[in-house]
Amino acid sequence: MTDYFKAFQPGLDAPSLGGKAVTPNDSTDLASPVRAVTIGTTGGTIRYTHARTGDICTTGPLPVGQHSIWASRIWATGTTATGLTGWI
Repeated sequence: MTDYFKAFQPGLDAPSLGGKAVTPNDSTDLASPVRAVTIGTTGGTIRYTHARTGDICTTGPLPVGQHSIWASRIWATGTTATGLTGWI
């Protein structure tokens, strides 16, 4: 199949380029930063390292669904949401 959009640079509001399951970890960054996280099982908080600033942030309680979180790490400590998928 021809990819007519191969030469275009996607913006942050463009569709994702892929997704991967996220396992929160206090000592290891994600293989690549994500620009959104889907909570698939249980809503709750997400503690993360902001991919641009390096700040450690904690959300308020979030429902199941997709949330715009630009993260290089999702921390185990402080994250109560489960069933996480990161979107690149």
